[in-house]
Order: sequence, then C-alpha cells, then structure tokens
Amino acid sequence: MFTGIIEELGHVASIETKGQQRRLTVLSSRLVKELKKGDSISVSGVCLTAVDISSNSFTCDLAQETWLRTSFARLKPNAMVNLELPMRANGRFDGHVVQGHVDGIGSVISISPVPAGNDYILQINVPSEITRYIVAKGSLAIEGISLTVAAIDGTQVRVAIIPHTAEVTNLRSLKPGDPVNLEVDVIAKYVEKMIGTETAKSPITLEKLVRAGF
Repeated sequence: MFTGIIEELGHVASIETKGQQRRLTVLSSRLVKELKKGDSISVSGVCLTAVDISSNSFTCDLAQETWLRTSFARLKPNAMVNLELPMRANGRFDGHVVQGHVDGIGSVISISPVPAGNDYILQINVPSEITRYIVAKGSLAIEGISLTVAAIDGTQVRVAIIPHTAEVTNLRSLKPGDPVNLEVDVIAKYVEKMIGTETAKSPITLEKLVRAGF
C-alpha cells in the first residue's frame, strides 16, 4: 500500500524490449538504497517489483498488460517518474490509500499557472467509466500523486497544484495530450459494491449507507 506522497523524482535510464516483454530501468539516488530484490515500488502510480538493483538504479519487468494499461508507453530515456516505497505499518499516513493499481489512463488538457499566484491548475480528461468514483474535494491519484479534486465537469477534472508538488514530481514535465495514470479512491469502489451497483447509479443517501453497514 502507498499513500501518494512522492519520495523521489527518478529518471528513466532505459526500456529494453524483448518480444512483448519489457524491462524498465530507473535511476534513483535515494530510494534505491532501501530496495532489495523482490521489493515493491510505485513508479508513477504503478506498483512494480524490483528484480535487479545497482548502486544508483533499479530494474523492473513490465508485463504486456502493464504496458497497455498505463501511461508507460510515453516513457523515453531521461523521462521523469514519481517514486514511492510502500508505507510502513508504523508510518505516518499523509496522503490517501493508493494501491498502485491503475484504474484508467487520463490525458492532460493543460497545466497553467494561477493568475497572480504561485499555484498551478492541472486539467485532465478522464475515462467516462471512472467518473462515478470521482467527486469534488475527494482524492484522486494522478501519476501516483495523492491529489484533491477541485472540480469535475463531465469527463474533465481540475486539480490545484501547489509549487512544492510541481517541484518534486513529474507534473512539470507533462504536456497537453500526454497520458497519465489514474487511480480512484478505493473506498469509493467498496461503497459501490456494498450498496449494489444498480443502487449506486442513483444518489447515495444516508439511508443507503446505513443499510450497507456504514
């Protein structure tokens, strides 16, 4: 389990392709020192397994499913990737529950500075099938970053980005049209399952949550 609080900004060293299998090698100066073979690590929101580790890099195998269902297809050598190690049982929970399981691929509309401010506004398109899990002021992981939704209008989502987040993540390297990994709040999916998919299509009321055991 991860929290969506990025611990290091890594860079892609290489992507080797053999048939439908790929090996991703990422340069890391800090987190790599805590990794051992077989450990999990979140790379831009995707939970991967480190299979080879050196003093300044780690390598992960990418299944064809992972390649097709994530934003990794846009990665090239030197591309920035967000890195996070799994949360320790005695660690502080700063973000929200992030599993590293991508629910869909969004696309960047724009990243623009707020007039007369230091913040930024990130606008993305999201797949229509996951919009039911996204609410204003709720949590959404974008490229593995725990972010708060400022607004959602149809399939367009707007998120406010503070200067610190822009500085320590790969968001500043993204361009309009770039794909981004999305993971919705897992709690929303459990709520839907407990109250029933058909019922969830109608407004969720206190009565429904009580019947579901909340």
